[in-house]
Amino acid sequence: MAGLAVEKIRNVGIAAHIDAGKTTLTERILFYTGRQHRIGEVDDGTATMDYLREEQERGISITAAATTVDWSGHTVNLVDTPGHVDFTAEVERSLRVMDGCVVVFCGVGGVEAQSETVWRQADRYGVPRVAFVNKMDRVGADFSRVVEAIARRLGMPALGVQLPVGKEKEFAGVVDLVEMKALYFDEAEDGKVVEAREIPNDLREEAELAREAMLETLSEFSDELLEAALEGDVDAKVIRKAIREATISCSLTPVLCGSALRNRGVQPVLDAMVYYLPSPIDRGAVVGRHPSRDRRVRFQPDPSSPLSALAFKVTVEEHGELVYVRVYSGRIREGLPVYNVRVGKKERVGRILRMHADKRANVREALAGEIVGVTGLKLTMTGDTLCSRNNQIVLERMSFPEPVISAAIEPRSQSERRRMDQVLEILEREDPTFHVRRNEETGQTLIYGMGELHLEVVGRRILEEFAVAARIGRPEVAYRQTIKETAEREFVFEKTIGLKVQRGRVRVRVSPSSTISGVKIDNAAGPDIISRTLAEAAEEGIRFAADGGVGFGYPFIEMEVVFEALREEDGSQLGYHGAAVEAMRRAVAEAGLVLLEPRMRFEVHAPEEYVGDVLADLAARHADIGEMVSAGGIKMVRGTVAVSKMFGYATGLRSMTQGKGLYTMEPHGYVEVPAAQRERLGVRVLGG
Repeated sequence: MAGLAVEKIRNVGIAAHIDAGKTTLTERILFYTGRQHRIGEVDDGTATMDYLREEQERGISITAAATTVDWSGHTVNLVDTPGHVDFTAEVERSLRVMDGCVVVFCGVGGVEAQSETVWRQADRYGVPRVAFVNKMDRVGADFSRVVEAIARRLGMPALGVQLPVGKEKEFAGVVDLVEMKALYFDEAEDGKVVEAREIPNDLREEAELAREAMLETLSEFSDELLEAALEGDVDAKVIRKAIREATISCSLTPVLCGSALRNRGVQPVLDAMVYYLPSPIDRGAVVGRHPSRDRRVRFQPDPSSPLSALAFKVTVEEHGELVYVRVYSGRIREGLPVYNVRVGKKERVGRILRMHADKRANVREALAGEIVGVTGLKLTMTGDTLCSRNNQIVLERMSFPEPVISAAIEPRSQSERRRMDQVLEILEREDPTFHVRRNEETGQTLIYGMGELHLEVVGRRILEEFAVAARIGRPEVAYRQTIKETAEREFVFEKTIGLKVQRGRVRVRVSPSSTISGVKIDNAAGPDIISRTLAEAAEEGIRFAADGGVGFGYPFIEMEVVFEALREEDGSQLGYHGAAVEAMRRAVAEAGLVLLEPRMRFEVHAPEEYVGDVLADLAARHADIGEMVSAGGIKMVRGTVAVSKMFGYATGLRSMTQGKGLYTMEPHGYVEVPAAQRERLGVRVLGG
């Protein structure tokens, strides 16, 4: 990429619902661009982008994998993301640094649960999208139905720029509505040779009507195209320009179709990345905030601008940490320092690596628009901004959902505890949705994740990859707690510990807040009331309580805490910490404690003959059914359910459907645990 103009770069993520064919599509892209000389297959465990042993054995993507390919004089930095919702953090942080995204849909399933999740993530970061309707050779595949569903369910105008040639097993190619040609893909050459022919007679009328509808839609976004259409002669370049402008502004999504597994329709997807998705320059100046001054900072996406880069992923390897970095402006060079704004320190760049899945190539520098791996950044974490000390900027961080289940873990011997703790710390650094919590009173360690599969994969890594001798318990619900009302309490702590009387005085006001996801803590006392050390001790006590040290013993959410550390004669750190905890204990009890458990949005796919059994089972699990949709002999059941009701559901669904059923779940807020259920669980107020 040395000397490559920034406008010739495309940073593209590939995302979708599980099993829609993302990695299969990526493997064909690698083959057709000459990046590799054979086609890897997910089902055979030979996919280049699924390089982890766990991915190869399960046939799913678990981690986002990056590579770089060349197409039509452009360089495409490509990131293949997981489709399973348990690994949604990989999608979130990848989309944060992408300039564009190809969203893959199943031609039969259409807009599925994780499709919606991916779409919302792209909406959050304003990422332009191209849609690819895959598996058009499958029974029940319907291109027009999926295009309509994208517009209806995802709220984005969907513009079909192709039509399928043939239906289901007769699917043979695509009609390009821009060039008005039928494209066929030579089977003898694994689809590598694309042949443009005249549109078949039986499709000519449908293609002309579809092109007319496409031009009518585009005329709303392009005066140039409207004028050309009125004159009756619309050039393909004018059409592509109009599609590109509307796509980059997120006004619409062009939709293509094909069958990646059958090697049909992949090259037009590469063309669409180049034609319709933005370069870093099209995305405009990178905007952030100055870390100490209340003002916005703007850097142009140019190698000559000041440095701004975002660390979006950290992996811990045998010889140290590898940090994945998107360079937005300026450049980073091997051996030179960069400034980490969060920690306020310089770090020296070690090696700069261009990634190809688990393989890598050394480069001396990375310029604006590039995505690379960097070694030597020991303090950098996911979401950190890297810049120069003289031109500081803070870029928007990513947000990640809270874990929904937990499991206890303990070493098989005390000598193994230190090793276990080190490994858990590594996994926490790598995965923002994997949390570790230790109960200081009982000594128990809990690990938290996004689902049973997430914890199963993490547990296997702990036991096999890191060779930690440990026991991991069965998954349990990751409960949370909150309050119903506002309450204020003050407590004076006075207790003899050892030979010294520890004193402290803290006033606390707690309030429920639907706008705060976790807990917001504010110190209302002036700086001259007590020493900074004592005020910090009080705040540590508040945080301990908010993390589950009071109430039912689970972390609080949706709560605001305002505290004052008041002057107390001969006050001490232990005294103020104890006063804060006790004031919190009394305040939350008065405010009305509520125990919560995660509620999940689910989508179950099952052959229609098994739907009766599936619905009866979901009813027994107290699920709320939202809708049912039929497609190609498959019934899709969508709704919400408490996470505690779905443990072991994968096994039950396989049994009910003779192995033909699939399901996905994602967090969908929290629901109050009824008092009777709370009693059965044996949950009590701490100290009560």
